Amino acid sequence: MTVNFSPGPSQLYFTTEDHTRAAFRQGIPSLSHRSKMFEQFYQHTQEQLRALLSIPTSHHIFFTASATEIWERIVQNLVAEKSTHFVNGAFSEKFFKAGLQLNKDAKSITAEDGDGFSEPIKVDGEIIGITHNETSTGVSLPLDFIYGMKELNPSALVCVDAVSSIPFVDFDYNKIDSVYFSVQKGFGMPPGLGVWIVNEKCIAKSEQLLAKGHSIGTYHSLPSYLANGKKNQTPETPNSVAIYVLGKIAEDMNRRGINAIRKETLYKSTILYQALQSHEKINAFVGKKEYQSSTVVIADCGEHTNSVIHHLNNKGIDPGEGYGKHKNYQLRFANFPAHSKEQFEQLVDSLNSF
Repeated sequence: MTVNFSPGPSQLYFTTEDHTRAAFRQGIPSLSHRSKMFEQFYQHTQEQLRALLSIPTSHHIFFTASATEIWERIVQNLVAEKSTHFVNGAFSEKFFKAGLQLNKDAKSITAEDGDGFSEPIKVDGEIIGITHNETSTGVSLPLDFIYGMKELNPSALVCVDAVSSIPFVDFDYNKIDSVYFSVQKGFGMPPGLGVWIVNEKCIAKSEQLLAKGHSIGTYHSLPSYLANGKKNQTPETPNSVAIYVLGKIAEDMNRRGINAIRKETLYKSTILYQALQSHEKINAFVGKKEYQSSTVVIADCGEHTNSVIHHLNNKGIDPGEGYGKHKNYQLRFANFPAHSKEQFEQLVDSLNSF
């Protein structure tokens, strides 16, 4: 059986299929999102996510169609004029461009691919967009940098893309205003559900913009999400099956223990980086250890890329391609809870034998 190391959609968590079947047996695909049953598993999913990720009650949890959608929702709901974006790869750049496309005065601060940011600075923006773990480049930013940006810019709302680092990353939510992710990576689910975490400051900002006559969206505005969320409902008919399955997988992970998951993730990334460091033909793309992602490890394979893919495929391993301009000479390896230690040890052995 082939192991999928693509960073998204990635390897399915081992309970995903069973929970999906259970959802169908219970008729959840045709269930009204105003029904008591929906409200019950909506609440269950929120409770399990709070427990797993240590999300305080000061922050609300809303469900969207994708993390990509949340870029637009953040700009619509939280920006009247200006936003600042730290760009260190393709996805952080797309968030920046979403600001421009929505006619905001969006500014970018850009690092070279494979590099990151370490020194917090003062900026001019109502929001600060930061990608904690850049899936395209394998760069993970230090949490101290993210928290420092909030400390230096207390009036700005710090919005963090954690699409490929949750549930591994252990955020202090009191030091950030908004976090968002999608389920097809760290939670090992099919795509089609985004999770948007916001604090009361975000809610207040959206209400202020609305009161001043700004367009903040219709069904998908924060006031709409909040009004429905208080009833354990969504503004419109959602991906009910995904909300149900996410709650069940989060429950499974809580039973397993988040500390055990994080410890295992570190072990797996460590042995892979060690293999790349000692390899004669393949290197880790991110050279500085402080920026090396634990959840998306990128190998710089150069002219050997196709040969490495063929070699790994013969071993039952399907690596992720490099992203964008890096497609032809890099490979990306996801390190999510769905990937076992044994699978990573097999990956390392296979790379070593190339």
